[in-house]
Amino acid sequence: MKYIIILGDGMADLPIDELGGKTPLEYADTPTMDMLAPKSEIGLLHTIPEGMKPGSDTANLSVLGYDPKKYYSGRSPLEALSIGVPLKDSDVTLRMNLVTLSEEPGVTFEEQTIIDHSSGEISTEDASVLVKELAKSIEDEDHKLYVGTSYRHCLTWANGEVLDLEAPHDHLGQKIGAFLPKDEYLRKMMERGYELLKEHPLNKLRREQGLNPANGCWFWGAGTKPLLSPFYEKTGKKGAMISAVDLLKGIAIGASMEVIKVEGANGGLNTNYEGKAAAAVSALRDRDLDFVYVHVEAPDEMGHQGSVERKVRAIENLDKRVIKPVKEGLEASGLTYRMAVLPDHPTPISIRTHTSDPVPYLIYDSRKDLKKDHKYNEREAALSGMDLAAGPMLIDRLLNE
Repeated sequence: MKYIIILGDGMADLPIDELGGKTPLEYADTPTMDMLAPKSEIGLLHTIPEGMKPGSDTANLSVLGYDPKKYYSGRSPLEALSIGVPLKDSDVTLRMNLVTLSEEPGVTFEEQTIIDHSSGEISTEDASVLVKELAKSIEDEDHKLYVGTSYRHCLTWANGEVLDLEAPHDHLGQKIGAFLPKDEYLRKMMERGYELLKEHPLNKLRREQGLNPANGCWFWGAGTKPLLSPFYEKTGKKGAMISAVDLLKGIAIGASMEVIKVEGANGGLNTNYEGKAAAAVSALRDRDLDFVYVHVEAPDEMGHQGSVERKVRAIENLDKRVIKPVKEGLEASGLTYRMAVLPDHPTPISIRTHTSDPVPYLIYDSRKDLKKDHKYNEREAALSGMDLAAGPMLIDRLLNE
């Protein structure tokens, strides 16, 4: 028996008037999920423990079977593992986003507005140029910058403090003053970064090309070196992760899972969906792996952008370009398998950030047809009568039937 989780990050949402009162998941053309749903168990899963912030960090740990209240030590340390940052037990790490600020003339740094948390999903190539330039200006003996992927990068702070910092995607369209770090050094680094980046030739070129400039650095997600127990020890299954996002790759490294790299996977709407699907099938068919976790970031990014059309398209891409070829590839191989499809958390278009609401899940067993009459979406999952009270219950249900 093989096992697979296909996770559409932030896929869950609220009803939208523009879609006739449907959610993007209800509205999207998803023939594969529509075909699987009547044969599958569907229900609701509570991925965010009470009292914890609804992030992809806590939610994906939860879905993988790691109780965030026990294992979570911050978001950025997991990302640091992915990009190979050497961490001491006394180090604090922070995520550094390259963001777009408004550049309003005649106003202070604090009065600028945050326009885009991802600088238009900046490429890693462009971001690398800017992060290395930033490092010349803001690094010192205790603070070191490391290049990550796209807009997501890392700062280490020797003997630092785990501060409560605001996520940039939570404050899009707002003036930044109230959300800047209270730590004076971090605040000055952000202000210095803005003055440097807004004048950088690469950002001048991006403006000319109609792209959002990456003119700000934003620190958040502080944490300390994580200690995850190996996934194999927890489950008895040899597992692998397929994701374009450093956070997910870092979780996998921390859990001693294999990380499978896919060329062209970038965490955006135009990621290499087919490559992820093919890599998943190959890993389960041709290797001694038992379990694969396929993470697709695009629905979450489109939720943060507030784009109804693009979020619907991201969900349709997930259905037709990941779930469908994975199903067909595993069946063609003759393997029996169990597959879960779900989001990690909602990212509603109306608020452009995460919520703690439960998410709809689907579990399909290739040996069974449950002969139900339901579809897979938020509304019907809520009516199903299945309500799993904690995220780690999902993987227990998937692996142990």
